[in-house]
Amino acid sequence: MNQTQIHLQIALTFLYGIGPKKTSLLLSKLGSMEAVFETNYKDIQEITGIGEAVVKKIKREDALNKAEDQLNFIEKNNINTHFYLDNNYPRRLKQCEDAPILLYSKGNFDPNPSKVISIVGTRSATEYGKNLCEELIYSLKDASIQVVSGMAYGIDICAHQLCVKNEIETIGVLGHGLDRIYPRVHQFTAEQMFFKGGLMTEFIPGTNPDRENFPMRNRIVAGLSDATIVIESKKNGGSLITADLANDYNRDVFAFPGNVGQIHSAGCNLLIQKQQAHLVLNGKDFLKQMNWNSEKATKSGAQRVCFVELTDQEKEICAILDQTNGEHIDVIALRTKKPISIINVALFHLEMKGVIKALPGKKYCLI
Repeated sequence: MNQTQIHLQIALTFLYGIGPKKTSLLLSKLGSMEAVFETNYKDIQEITGIGEAVVKKIKREDALNKAEDQLNFIEKNNINTHFYLDNNYPRRLKQCEDAPILLYSKGNFDPNPSKVISIVGTRSATEYGKNLCEELIYSLKDASIQVVSGMAYGIDICAHQLCVKNEIETIGVLGHGLDRIYPRVHQFTAEQMFFKGGLMTEFIPGTNPDRENFPMRNRIVAGLSDATIVIESKKNGGSLITADLANDYNRDVFAFPGNVGQIHSAGCNLLIQKQQAHLVLNGKDFLKQMNWNSEKATKSGAQRVCFVELTDQEKEICAILDQTNGEHIDVIALRTKKPISIINVALFHLEMKGVIKALPGKKYCLI
């Protein structure tokens, strides 16, 4: 069996009873993907602290066999993979504790653009909602903003189609595998998106668009973006799940208000009433609130540290942090191939030098 890096990455997602958090723990404690599949179970238990019952049921050989089948399909259909330790993994999503270990995509897009928003809303969009969406998308035309949505009926597909029309990069996040498009009537729009944008999912090819997949899809929609905008939503609409997730991830949430008696505006009005979303009136208003209508040049991350004397190890850590808005200590240790104890000391010195700052959840970022 040819155990390429991608093969092992896919196999990690097939380990029985092991989700993203435990997979990250395995990698950080064992040091490599190869070690996850080669270390004996007793040592895994002692090194990682994962319970004996869980470790004995992970079925590594089954995972490798299933991954080989998927790898063949991926290569044949030109599907891209995004592993959470690689540079092509969306850095914003990496900041979320429940982010998937591996993503699959098709298309032509930047996984780490400077500005990203998610646009979500009801599947039963009214003319009011469609007009709001059209004005918003048109206002983004010259703002270099990537637009994410969920390829569903209503506001989602309206946003994608308007992005295609206005040549704005747009990503559709799926609740199923890349071997199909659901709903099928959106196939043509999806094909148009491949030229400037594309599709992304955590689900392997062959996964059906089952109901339970869509809340999982929603967390990716929220996690990929700097801000989530809700355009029309019922009081218990799925868009509110995405808005709640975005708030949990400390991302900005915006909602367009609507008539008090309009069922499709009840969710947006509720978000605003509970101060869970900023009220937004139009695209210009949104850009102003995000301070994205300024053309100020962005300073290079290297300029932050050009007058500070750093060791080679500290420079290596800064180079990793310069690619993200925050990185977990376990990921830093894994990418530098250094023990946690050594990384802890280096991070402490960088904090004392005023180069980095600690974030919640054992994450660090450049100042």
